[in-house]
Amino acid sequence: MEQSGTRDTEATGASASASASYESVRSVRLPEQARGEHTHSEPAAALPVRRHSVRGQILAALRAALVSGELVPGGVYSAPALGDRFGVSATPVREAMQQLAVEGAVEVVPNRGFRIAERSAGELAQLAEVRALLEVPVMLRLARTVPTERWTALRPLADETSAAAACGDRAAYADRDRAFHRALLSLSGNQQLVMIADDLHRRSQWPLVSAPATRRADLVADAAEHLALLDALMARDLPVVQSLVSEHFTGASG
Repeated sequence: MEQSGTRDTEATGASASASASYESVRSVRLPEQARGEHTHSEPAAALPVRRHSVRGQILAALRAALVSGELVPGGVYSAPALGDRFGVSATPVREAMQQLAVEGAVEVVPNRGFRIAERSAGELAQLAEVRALLEVPVMLRLARTVPTERWTALRPLADETSAAAACGDRAAYADRDRAFHRALLSLSGNQQLVMIADDLHRRSQWPLVSAPATRRADLVADAAEHLALLDALMARDLPVVQSLVSEHFTGASG
């Protein structure tokens, strides 16, 4: 099992699209977690993970678990225990957790595992401010220059966010929300901007410490802003574009 897991970490899971990664891990669920700082090491039944992209699927599953709150802020999780849960060796889990550590989602706890970051409302507000500084000027420029048909082509992505919101699935919504924003910013032709903005967006989706669960109604309202933004962009209504983009970052999931 260890050899198979090691070979699989070299596969191309990290390069898969966000939507494909999400769909591939829909069946992979983490156990119900208790709050508190302790290592979760109880054994659990192995769950199916396709062999060709283990590391990518584990990373996607852990990211989804972060967004949904299944990985509890402040909780400490060991790679072997999570590996048992996923039915893989600890190696791809550990590598995925190391990536999350680079992203700031977890921190390494020597001889214990990884602690989920505890974030405050102040940190979320800082992320919203930085995202606004980056994206509002770009959106205003695009509103002046991008033809209507380019915006129309993005409507299916906005519809996908609405569908995920209607199901109340926060992890699915977070995935489609980022896909929509990436598509918008990609029209700028600046891939460095797209990558930086996507990283900030992902960080803004991690739950706060002791925050109440996001309601379905909040997700639905957040998704509706995508359609309103597209309408404003097509109409080249710059004041509305600026207002919607700025306020959207402080919504249910940003």
